[in-house]
Formats: sequence, C-alpha cells, structure tokens
Amino acid sequence: MSITTREQAAEAVKAVTTELGKVIVGQNEVVEEVLIAFAAGGHALLEGVPGLAKTLLISTLAAATKLTFNRIQFTPDLMPSDITGTEVIREDRATGERHLNFLPGPVFASVILADEINRTPPKTQAALLEAMQERQVTTGGQRRPLPRPFFVLATQNPIEQEGTYPLPEAQLDRFLLKIVVGYPDEKDELEILRRTTGTATGAAQPVIDAEGLIDLQRLVRETPIADAVSRYALALVRATRPAAQGGHPEIAPLLRWGAGPRAGQALILGAKARATLHGRPFVGLDDIRAVAKPVLRHRLQPGYEAEAQGLLSDAIVARVLEKIGIPTTNLERDPVVAGAVG
Repeated sequence: MSITTREQAAEAVKAVTTELGKVIVGQNEVVEEVLIAFAAGGHALLEGVPGLAKTLLISTLAAATKLTFNRIQFTPDLMPSDITGTEVIREDRATGERHLNFLPGPVFASVILADEINRTPPKTQAALLEAMQERQVTTGGQRRPLPRPFFVLATQNPIEQEGTYPLPEAQLDRFLLKIVVGYPDEKDELEILRRTTGTATGAAQPVIDAEGLIDLQRLVRETPIADAVSRYALALVRATRPAAQGGHPEIAPLLRWGAGPRAGQALILGAKARATLHGRPFVGLDDIRAVAKPVLRHRLQPGYEAEAQGLLSDAIVARVLEKIGIPTTNLERDPVVAGAVG
C-alpha cells in the first residue's frame, strides 16, 4: 500500500482510527497522540492507572497496521538477553560441527509493547536504549538491524511505586511523547460496560502496511514549516532552561533542569505529524501548542519551588505556553510554505 499524497495520508489515518474505534471506546486525544508518534516515527510512553486499555490500544493498533507485534512483560527478573536475543550453540548432526546461532529476542518486531517498563531494573531497561535510538541491536559483536518501521510503545503505572525502577532521564528523552491516559467520561464508560459484558466482540482489521507507514513518515518530514513556527517551538524549549542560558525568568526558578535540543526536534516532528494527520499542507502554531504537553512533560524536572506550589510538569508547560507570546504572522507568506503550497 503506497501513500504518495497528503489526501491519501489523511484517509489512511482515518481508516486506522475507525478500526481502533471498533475496540477502543473514547480516549480520542490519547488515540491521536499515539498516531502522531507513529506518523513521526517516534516512540511513546503511556502512563495511566490499571484498567484504562493502554495495552489493548497498542495491540489493536498493531492489528490495524499489518505490523509484526511482540509484547514484553517487564518484571524484576527480566534480563537484557530476554529482550534482545542470545547466541546458542547448535550441533550439525551430519558433520558433528558446532556453530553459534543467534536466536532473536522479542525486540525484533515492528511494534513492541513494553508493558510496565518501570518494573524491571535499569540494566534491562537500558537494553532498549540502543534499539530505540539506533534501530539496531548489538550482540556477539555484531550489529543486527531491527525491522522498519520500528516503534516502542511502553506503559507504566503511576501508582504502586514500591519495587519499581523509574526510567532514567536519558531513556525518557528517547520517547517522542509521554501520553497520559485518564479515566473515561461517564458516557464512554457506560459504553465500555455494555461492550465488555456481553457476547459481541470487536476486532480491528489491517488497513495500512509497513510500506504505507514508511511513506507516511516521509510525508511528515516533508511537511513545510514556516520560520516563525520553528522559532516559536525553539522559544518554548529554551524557556524551560536556566535563566543564564536563555530561560524565562518566571519559569526557570520552577525547574531543576529543562528540555534539551531533542525536545525541539520532537515538537516540530510531532507538529508536522499532527498537521499531516489532519490533512493540512503546512504546520500551524496550533500544532506546536497541541503537542507541547506530551513532548515536554517528561523532559522537565520540577524544582523545590514548583513542588511547594503544588505544580506538576503539565502545569509548568501550561505556564510556558502562557508566557511565550504567539507570533502574529501570515504563515502562508513564508517562502518555505508558499513554495510548497503554491
């Protein structure tokens, strides 16, 4: 399935959303953010209390996209080789010769569900770092490429923190988005009860394949962005840094540390993906603002002053959006946008 135009991209995303709707009730914002991560070619961390269909959403998305799917249940006794694979000695019965053969681990699939990733020690968490960043695994001195496309969709539980291992900042930064999965509203929850306590079951059908997703990712990167929008994204990121390094004087005191350059890359890629998903030919300021929280919330560390005021990362991002002025410019007149649209 080839996707060559933005109209085809929007139709493909609409088809995937329809298939997800056969199984997942509500959670429209969560679904869109997961699809943004897919379209941008990035990984996502989903956080929410048990029973909110985080695992079901990811497995259903894999079913709707014709991609190979593996689930890794993270536990305290999981070893790195349980994820990446290992070399075993096999004997040729005919000749008696022994050879080292590599047995691929579950990471060798296009969609990886890293379930409860914060329940395994850092040594095993780190086994995913190379896979997430380099799209490869090194075992026995050999680099083994992972399938394309490749997505890690991890889940973690914000409660029951005893016996868990919080992800280090270096690994959190590898996630394009951190998606907060909240409780459904009353109407959606009633529909969930109706669907899941009867005999009828819904199932997603595959509507896009790996080739189509790779085409979609290419279209996302080709989406034009005006210089004013890029500068706005940069201003949001720099506002979270210490005042001496360009941070906003009212925001910097609230943070122990702020977002790095990868946050700016994620803001622009996420905004490009959102514009493409909505069928728009260029990135708007609203696209940047819409992805600001999922991009920045896991890249900020609130300081003592923020904790004293009861401010969490989302509240600090909201302040950043409030303090940084929105440019007043006609984006369609930007040379990059005008050349692409015209």
